[in-house]
Amino acid sequence: MASQKKVLGRGLGGIIGGGINRVAPAKSLKKDPPEDRSAISPHGLFSEIPIEKIKTSPYQARKTFAEEEISQLADSIAEAGLLQPILVRKIKDGYELLAGERRLRACTKIGLKKIVAYVQQAGDAAAAARGLIENLQRANLNPMEEARGYANLMANFHLTQEAVAQRVSKPRSTVANACRLLTLPAEIQGYISSGLLSMGHAKVILSDSDNDRRIILAREIIERNLNVRSAEEAAKRAKERIERNTPGTAASAAAKNAVIRDLEKRLSSKLKAKVELKHSPKHGKIIIEYFGNEDLQRILESMGMDF
Repeated sequence: MASQKKVLGRGLGGIIGGGINRVAPAKSLKKDPPEDRSAISPHGLFSEIPIEKIKTSPYQARKTFAEEEISQLADSIAEAGLLQPILVRKIKDGYELLAGERRLRACTKIGLKKIVAYVQQAGDAAAAARGLIENLQRANLNPMEEARGYANLMANFHLTQEAVAQRVSKPRSTVANACRLLTLPAEIQGYISSGLLSMGHAKVILSDSDNDRRIILAREIIERNLNVRSAEEAAKRAKERIERNTPGTAASAAAKNAVIRDLEKRLSSKLKAKVELKHSPKHGKIIIEYFGNEDLQRILESMGMDF
């Protein structure tokens, strides 16, 4: 066991499991690659390349990396070696990372100068798609990172949602629903990124087109720790309140009629007479029914008028 640990993190043979010598002799792999080295084969051979020559991808979808996870991965690599090479492509002044940024960060953390990589030939669009696919398959992106990844593919390479869906092997509806998240206010996008709101919650919030109401609903979901079903009920109640208070809707008219009827009832009870209200926002009238002089006098007296 002691002799095994001695080679961990030192040389390709110690990082990749048995059988790597079938690709190239261990001695040749220990040599530093020439500065003018071309892309290693479109079929892709494993090779050790200097970490300092690797640039991260500008199309990286993942924006947040948990330091604790990187530390755990670094400990694992220090103990057992790098079990899965990173994926890079050759660029003018070095290499560009296509997949494996967490592994690259972990190797850098434990002080490795070189890392085992699979060098692939890829254009910009293919590289961006490859990196996004890698993240989707190997380490779950949060919904906002996924949405921005799709949006970047469309914006940078003039792809349609259908084309993006084909490249990442996802249904078009998945790409469309993810991109809808980008229409939400920044505050809500932050809640989704941090895990305070799920994709299910987001769909409920998206059912309302008003951003102010969206924010109110999002805060209510978080404060009351509502599940998706409860969030749907809260959204429904909010919609009903809006309809009651929106001029011109049937619900609003019914609510106003109920108020008028209630006022008529209260006036009739106070005056002991039939009362009818004719109301509109700009004018109206109150009709009080009475029978004879004595009844009129009684009503006037009840209103505080003396004759």
